[in-house]
Amino acid sequence: MARSSDSGKWAELKLLLDEKADQYNNLSFIDSDPIAIPHQLSRKEDIESIGLIMATIAWGNRSAILKSGEKLLHIMGHEPHAFIQNASPNDLKALHFVHRTFNAADLTFFILALRKLYQKKGGPESAFGGKNFNGTIKDRIVHFRENMLLTKHEKRSEKHISSPLSNSACKRINMYLRWMVRSDKRKVDFGIWKSISMAELYMPLDVHTGRVARELGLLTRMQDDWKALEELMAVLQKFDPADSVKYDFALFGIGVNEYTKGVRR
Repeated sequence: MARSSDSGKWAELKLLLDEKADQYNNLSFIDSDPIAIPHQLSRKEDIESIGLIMATIAWGNRSAILKSGEKLLHIMGHEPHAFIQNASPNDLKALHFVHRTFNAADLTFFILALRKLYQKKGGPESAFGGKNFNGTIKDRIVHFRENMLLTKHEKRSEKHISSPLSNSACKRINMYLRWMVRSDKRKVDFGIWKSISMAELYMPLDVHTGRVARELGLLTRMQDDWKALEELMAVLQKFDPADSVKYDFALFGIGVNEYTKGVRR
């Protein structure tokens, strides 16, 4: 295929994705998305605390995710950071929570791990390496996982913190990072972490974004794994080097709202 034809194809795709990102990146997106739960809170520590747990349980039916999120807020008295800091052993023993395979033992681990992160590092933001971290977003995720797993836990809980070293796309951690780091005037994402650049962020690749990306010719690899994510990001970063993760709104929005047998244009 001629180079000029390729240039036209990518220019057309960029226009489409910019249009769809603009369409779906707005406050109405929040209502049916797991980000709706941390949006009920205002303090940085509350947002990042419940945000991590919400991102972790964000798979399956979205209404079920939101229902579980409301239960979490109730358990924590709508003050997640205070609960994490002050919950007694008896409080933790009395926890009753299940969302799919994430149970009370997993929740207890996340509470205690977050407590340790606040005590030792100042919070989860620093657990990703901070401003002067010498590494990629992949390295940041590995660093965060290692910090979380310093807290005593059952082996089964490790599956809830994915690792790119096992070629996982780390969808939920990347989504959490998008929530915490990305900032724009639309205010869907919080942008409360300043030690990580928006330009570093990777897509939360899932079944919706993956199938639309393949339909559009942005992605050839068939597995939704870290290698596929790197392939996809190599294209999206050319479209907008400073904010390539905004295209999550485009691909996810198309996948959930417009995808039938192909991508509507």
